[in-house]
Amino acid sequence: MIGIIGGTGLEDPQILSDAKDTTVATPYGQHSPIRVGKINGIEVALLSRHGYLHEIPPSSVPCKANIFALQKLNCKAIIATSACGSLKEELAPETLSFPDQFIDMTTRRDQTFSEHGRVIHESMAEPFDKTLRRILEKKSEELGFEYSCETTVVTIEGARFSTKAESNLFRAWGCDLINMTTVPEVCLAKEAKIPYQVINMVTDYDCWREGTVAVTFETINRVMKKNAETVKKLLLEVLPIVAEEFK
Repeated sequence: MIGIIGGTGLEDPQILSDAKDTTVATPYGQHSPIRVGKINGIEVALLSRHGYLHEIPPSSVPCKANIFALQKLNCKAIIATSACGSLKEELAPETLSFPDQFIDMTTRRDQTFSEHGRVIHESMAEPFDKTLRRILEKKSEELGFEYSCETTVVTIEGARFSTKAESNLFRAWGCDLINMTTVPEVCLAKEAKIPYQVINMVTDYDCWREGTVAVTFETINRVMKKNAETVKKLLLEVLPIVAEEFK
């Protein structure tokens, strides 16, 4: 089984056939909604990060319960999706990006399965999975999609968007993208030994770009409709390859 974490624009569970809702008991409370089924004949667990009605804000996403549940469902790999802002002129809205690094600017999130008496010191030098990234990159090239690879995404706490000062600071640091959900998902997946790669779907230029209207949720939703369709096409193509690679 392959895990798919659907972010903004991909909460639609109708992409599955033979679908059924499932619940996994976790020591970390209730996970986000999960529906298991098949895409192109491949067994998948589609987890709707924010809920089907987008009712779970970024800082309240139950990431520990989510990753634990996907692990218990025996997911061999996780492909996550996330709307993001661009911090680089060349990364235009509607571009897909497959990052290899993150910078964590969150402040409130539990990002480890460490507990009293059991401390996990997990290496994060290479947080994302290179094999998954290469599969996504190659298929995007074949399909003619606009994409970038080996980018750095900065994850902020949210749910507010950045100030101009923050946005320009992240640009000065060399960050390429900004979102609200990659951390701690990637950290927890790494600890759980599940290969993980996020598809960042660029929706806007954040607020650093002079002459461009600052990002709003309404702006994101408009661009996400096209981005979501692109990502669905990509998933249909890569899932058989991922399932074979990680069987």
